[in-house]
This record gives sequence, C-alpha cells and structure tokens, in this order.
Amino acid sequence: MGFKVVEIQRTPNPNAVKLMLDRAVVGQPTSFFNARAAEDHPLATKLFAIEGVTSLLLLGDFITINKSPAATWADITARARAVLAAEPP
Repeated sequence: MGFKVVEIQRTPNPNAVKLMLDRAVVGQPTSFFNARAAEDHPLATKLFAIEGVTSLLLLGDFITINKSPAATWADITARARAVLAAEPP
C-alpha cells in the first residue's frame, strides 16, 4: 500500500507546496536540489520524473515539492499523488 496525501498545504513560496502524508516517508530530513542528486533514491527519482519538479524535501510525514514557475500545480499534485499511491510499502 502506497502513501495517501491527506492534505496539500500552500507555502509562502508560490512555487512550493507541502504534501502531508498518512505516515512517515523518511526517518531523517532528506533534500534533493535536482534530479541528479536523487539518482539513488527511488521515490525522489519518480517525483523528479514529473515535469516541472525542481527540488524536493522529504521530512517525517510530508514532502515539499518545488516547481518551475511555468509548471502548474494541478498537474504536478495529481501526478505526485499517483506516484505516492503506487509506492510499495
């Protein structure tokens, strides 16, 4: 069973949102400032495959996604939900 996004929170940065999950995604804070940095992390690699995602922060039970200014949140959050739901336990 994958992760369920229970809430999407806006941040002061219009190009970042916080996806609140139903359980912890990582045990310690993990940041990826680009897709190359995430090459050894399967979940982060899948999230970076979403067009427009520029950086990630995984912390406890949430993931902060940063996007490029041209990308739309509707597309990114829908695809991120699908990636997270398909993630193996």
